[in-house]
Amino acid sequence: MKLNKAFALRVRELLKEKNMTQYKLAQKTGLYHSTMTDILNCKYETPNFTNIALIIRALDVSFSEFFNSPYFDFEKLEIKEK
Repeated sequence: MKLNKAFALRVRELLKEKNMTQYKLAQKTGLYHSTMTDILNCKYETPNFTNIALIIRALDVSFSEFFNSPYFDFEKLEIKEK
Protein backbone atom coordinates (compact mmCIF):
# COMPACT_ATOMS: atom_id res chain seq x y z
CA MET A 1 0.00 0.00 0.00
CA LYS A 2 1.26 3.48 -0.80
CA LEU A 3 1.96 5.88 2.04
CA ASN A 4 -0.64 8.42 0.89
CA LYS A 5 -3.30 5.68 0.83
CA ALA A 6 -2.35 4.50 4.33
CA PHE A 7 -2.58 8.09 5.58
CA ALA A 8 -6.00 8.62 3.97
CA LEU A 9 -7.38 5.36 5.34
CA ARG A 10 -6.19 6.17 8.86
CA VAL A 11 -7.74 9.65 8.71
CA ARG A 12 -11.04 8.20 7.48
CA GLU A 13 -10.94 5.58 10.25
CA LEU A 14 -10.47 8.26 12.91
CA LEU A 15 -13.15 10.48 11.38
CA LYS A 16 -15.59 7.61 11.72
CA GLU A 17 -14.51 6.87 15.31
CA LYS A 18 -14.91 10.52 16.26
CA ASN A 19 -18.15 10.95 14.31
CA MET A 20 -16.58 13.88 12.44
CA THR A 21 -17.11 14.87 8.84
CA GLN A 22 -14.38 15.60 6.35
CA TYR A 23 -15.79 19.13 6.09
CA LYS A 24 -15.49 19.66 9.86
CA LEU A 25 -11.92 18.36 9.76
CA ALA A 26 -11.07 20.84 7.01
CA GLN A 27 -12.56 23.65 9.12
CA LYS A 28 -10.55 22.62 12.19
CA THR A 29 -7.30 22.47 10.21
CA GLY A 30 -7.83 25.69 8.28
CA LEU A 31 -7.22 23.81 5.03
CA TYR A 32 -9.48 24.32 2.05
CA HIS A 33 -12.14 21.64 1.76
CA SER A 34 -10.84 20.87 -1.74
CA THR A 35 -7.33 20.31 -0.34
CA MET A 36 -8.70 17.95 2.29
CA THR A 37 -10.67 16.08 -0.38
CA ASP A 38 -7.56 15.78 -2.54
CA ILE A 39 -5.51 14.43 0.39
CA LEU A 40 -8.17 11.88 1.34
CA ASN A 41 -8.65 10.83 -2.29
CA CYS A 42 -4.87 10.39 -2.71
CA LYS A 43 -4.50 13.09 -5.34
CA TYR A 44 -1.16 14.03 -3.79
CA GLU A 45 1.71 11.55 -3.99
CA THR A 46 2.80 12.73 -0.53
CA PRO A 47 0.95 15.31 1.57
CA ASN A 48 3.33 17.85 3.07
CA PHE A 49 4.32 17.53 6.70
CA THR A 50 2.51 20.71 7.73
CA ASN A 51 -0.80 19.38 6.41
CA ILE A 52 -0.18 16.02 8.06
CA ALA A 53 0.49 17.72 11.40
CA LEU A 54 -2.59 19.96 11.08
CA ILE A 55 -4.81 16.97 10.34
CA ILE A 56 -3.44 14.86 13.19
CA ARG A 57 -3.80 17.76 15.64
CA ALA A 58 -7.37 18.45 14.47
CA LEU A 59 -8.21 14.78 15.05
CA ASP A 60 -7.04 15.29 18.65
CA VAL A 61 -4.63 12.35 18.67
CA SER A 62 -0.88 12.17 19.18
CA PHE A 63 1.50 11.34 16.36
CA SER A 64 2.29 8.00 17.99
CA GLU A 65 -1.41 7.19 18.35
CA PHE A 66 -2.07 8.15 14.73
CA PHE A 67 0.75 6.04 13.32
CA ASN A 68 0.11 3.10 15.67
CA SER A 69 -1.97 1.34 13.06
CA PRO A 70 -1.55 -1.70 10.82
CA TYR A 71 -1.80 0.71 7.86
CA PHE A 72 1.73 1.85 8.68
CA ASP A 73 3.45 -1.54 8.73
CA PHE A 74 6.68 -0.32 7.10
CA GLU A 75 7.45 -3.73 5.65
CA LYS A 76 4.27 -3.51 3.55
CA LEU A 77 4.33 0.20 2.71
CA GLU A 78 5.39 1.37 -0.72
CA ILE A 79 7.60 4.39 -0.10
CA LYS A 80 8.80 6.14 -3.21
CA GLU A 81 12.51 6.89 -3.11
CA LYS A 82 14.02 9.82 -4.98
